[in-house]
Amino acid sequence: MLLIAVVALLILRPWDGEFSTGESEPRSAGAYVTRVVDGDTVEARIGNEIEDVRLIGIDTPETVKPDTPVECFGPQASSFTHRVLTERPVRMVFGVERRDIYGRLLAYVYIGHRFFNAELARRGLARTLPIPPNTLHSALFRRLELRAARTGRGLWGACPP
Repeated sequence: MLLIAVVALLILRPWDGEFSTGESEPRSAGAYVTRVVDGDTVEARIGNEIEDVRLIGIDTPETVKPDTPVECFGPQASSFTHRVLTERPVRMVFGVERRDIYGRLLAYVYIGHRFFNAELARRGLARTLPIPPNTLHSALFRRLELRAARTGRGLWGACPP
């Protein structure tokens, strides 16, 4: 009976912990996601501050960029990020370059040991976007992107090239 319950939990989880990292990365902080802007951008409370945070290494199709049409599979990517991150405590690991040109914090996001940036790539909800010097996980993101593209997952099966 216990075995059946464990198997059921593993099957019914919304996503697996395959992208767990055992490494401890410097410059991390506990945070609470207060709002999801789109698939790759959130607002989070870090300490006493509310910060705009851009996920490092991935790029989801646009849904809210001014003067830009909603892109193919953007609503699905945004919906997934909303469902998984909204009003959730997370751990953010900041990039070597801590802010982008818009002043947003740049971070890898983890829920427990689950690596959210990687999950977006794995599900075909994001393309890779390596921007030096924040390239720590670029090879992982690229492998996940290629696997999603080969299998037609997410945007790779739904959007014209």
